[in-house]
Amino acid sequence: MEHLIGWLGPWYMPLKAAHVVVTFFWVAGLFMLPRYLVHQAGVPVGSPEDLNWRERTAKIRRIILTPGLVATWILGLSVATSYGLAGSGWIHAKIALVFLLSGYHGWMVATAKKMARGERPIPERRLRFLNEVPALFTILIVTLAVLKPF
Repeated sequence: MEHLIGWLGPWYMPLKAAHVVVTFFWVAGLFMLPRYLVHQAGVPVGSPEDLNWRERTAKIRRIILTPGLVATWILGLSVATSYGLAGSGWIHAKIALVFLLSGYHGWMVATAKKMARGERPIPERRLRFLNEVPALFTILIVTLAVLKPF
């Protein structure tokens, strides 16, 4: 194992564990936000219930999503570069998928902000479908990280 810890030294394993934990939090938020938006889309704009959903989505962005995204990237890149995975194709594929998932995160946050302004840019049915996107990415990313197929 000594050859795998690289520049992080004895901090490699604790930071790797922290990376997995914050990634769980981030992905949990990515599951929750579209579900919140589904509920918000079903209520009249400007109603007390709409205002409650606006507040809830703002909190999930501020408390879970943004910190989770930032911590996932910082810890993930630290762990990945610690022992030089430049030649491993699986890590490049994983990073590409996380990059795409980060784009999904940004798009959903922008959608939540539009909905907070009273817009309804995505129909409720499509929001229900979009709620499944993080599951697909999670399956692919975890499979790459565990199996390291190439």
